[in-house]
Amino acid sequence: MKLAIRKRKIGNIPILEIVDETKIYEPMPLIVYYHGWQTSKELVLTQGRKLAKQGFRVVLPDAANHGERKTELSPIPSLTFWNSIQSNLFEFSFIVDFFENLGVTTDQIGVGGVSMGGMTTAGLLTQHPEITAAACIMGSPAMIRYRERILYHAGAAGFFLPNDYEKLLGWIDAYDLESQIDTLAERPFLIWHGTEDEKIPYEHIKDFVEKHPKDNIEFISEDERHLVRGATMDLVTEFFTNNLSRSTDI
Repeated sequence: MKLAIRKRKIGNIPILEIVDETKIYEPMPLIVYYHGWQTSKELVLTQGRKLAKQGFRVVLPDAANHGERKTELSPIPSLTFWNSIQSNLFEFSFIVDFFENLGVTTDQIGVGGVSMGGMTTAGLLTQHPEITAAACIMGSPAMIRYRERILYHAGAAGFFLPNDYEKLLGWIDAYDLESQIDTLAERPFLIWHGTEDEKIPYEHIKDFVEKHPKDNIEFISEDERHLVRGATMDLVTEFFTNNLSRSTDI
């Protein structure tokens, strides 16, 4: 199979679209896959290729403040980080709507991402029942707890944070999957996390999974730091292959 890798813009959102070049205009399942903090869409291109080879149309967006949309980081801890996630949440439906209007999607929608992109993925599950399956790699479904962690560590380190920090980030409450697990509604959800992750605590993810043993969560942990290897990308590809209906004759 030869893949077409198309560099496009949806509004002001730079994306890479990866698809079988013989089926560019055919309806097929759509996977939106998000990169991590301070990286870009090109850093998840290998994952995108692996997925597209299995019969999916894969879209890799640049998050706000990243890649072609790169901006200077705010000196206020986590302001740029949370702004980037919130922008992903805002733009998800816009991206899906674009491909639906072209007539090149089916009723199968997958979402995934690494680190910040994984947190985006978990947040989207709370508000988008149309998502068929999702994969959170090195991210966290517990955004409220992560907000609290930043508040604690920034304060302990003497960094400036506004007194109304939690109120300014009040939108997180509506996108915290941990406190709204019912929104998962038995949809397949893959979580992969390294036990030695130095950026997003493994304990947050372990606690989340242990609290919800009956939900349709596939949890894989390995003795890794905050790093995605090729074998992990293969696990993600296998997960979506098993849980999304693919285009035929791949």
